[in-house]
Amino acid sequence: GILVRIARRGVESSERLGRHRWVVERTHSWLAGFGKLRIRFERRLDTHYALLKLAFSLICLRFIDRFC
Repeated sequence: GILVRIARRGVESSERLGRHRWVVERTHSWLAGFGKLRIRFERRLDTHYALLKLAFSLICLRFIDRFC
């Protein structure tokens, strides 16, 4: 999961707080290409989960094709 980190004045600098945010934003941008997953139209969770796994499999396949 994602832990919430709020900077307290003088204890922790705010520049370290958003360090891992780009991972989530990058993942959301990858999924934006799959229109059916932008809005969840499926009523059953297992169907939506299967489509997510298929989308991530296609994303991984694209990266493999790019580097090989």
